Amino acid sequence: MTGSDASAAVMTGTGTGPGSTSPTGTPVTLLIADDDEVTRSGLRTLLAAQPGIAVVGEAADGIEAVEQARRLRPDVVLMDVRMPRRNGIEATRQLLAESAEPPKVVVITTFENDDHVTAALGAGASGFVLKRLPVRRIAEAVRVVAEGETILFPAALRRMVAARPLGSAEALPKAALTGREEQVLRLMATGLSNPEIAESLTVSLETVKTHVGNVLTKLGAQNRTHAVVIAYESGLVVPRFAG
Repeated sequence: MTGSDASAAVMTGTGTGPGSTSPTGTPVTLLIADDDEVTRSGLRTLLAAQPGIAVVGEAADGIEAVEQARRLRPDVVLMDVRMPRRNGIEATRQLLAESAEPPKVVVITTFENDDHVTAALGAGASGFVLKRLPVRRIAEAVRVVAEGETILFPAALRRMVAARPLGSAEALPKAALTGREEQVLRLMATGLSNPEIAESLTVSLETVKTHVGNVLTKLGAQNRTHAVVIAYESGLVVPRFAG
């Protein structure tokens, strides 16, 4: 991801903004899962110094991440995807399946064009960040996700799925999307927020929220990011790149 890609992150959802603490005004509690001790320790030190974040624990692999999340009940887990014993994909899937109020998961990775990232998004992660991003951007992602929003890097998502074999758009009709819902899904894939989609389609914000909810339900998508991945991988939206 280039610097311009990083700045093009789109925060969408129902939260109150990227600079705040949790909706209750308390710091966002964070668990960091990464098998590299130096990386994990560095992230803990840097993120603990960021406003509105309290790092409550660490994990060196996916099994420990699940165990620590059960014990500490953090708001957010910053999850590396490539870890021993149990990778971040399986750990994410287990965390989201076993609790009625699971933590939000943000995948952290070195390379954006990593099949493991796409799989983690499909497992229900709310977004991903690159390890090389400035720590303030990683902290912003943690706070935003804690508020119930998702993180979309449209250009990075396009690159990830462009390298993957596309399925058939015939998979989507099985979801029985209406024409308007398909329009909304296409606009979601470009990174537009709900207010921007409402403006583009000249409909109310509440109408867009209803369509987005229907799209997620019909696709069986964990969240907005997962729906966008499905749109790309089904061939409904074809990755295009400027220049």
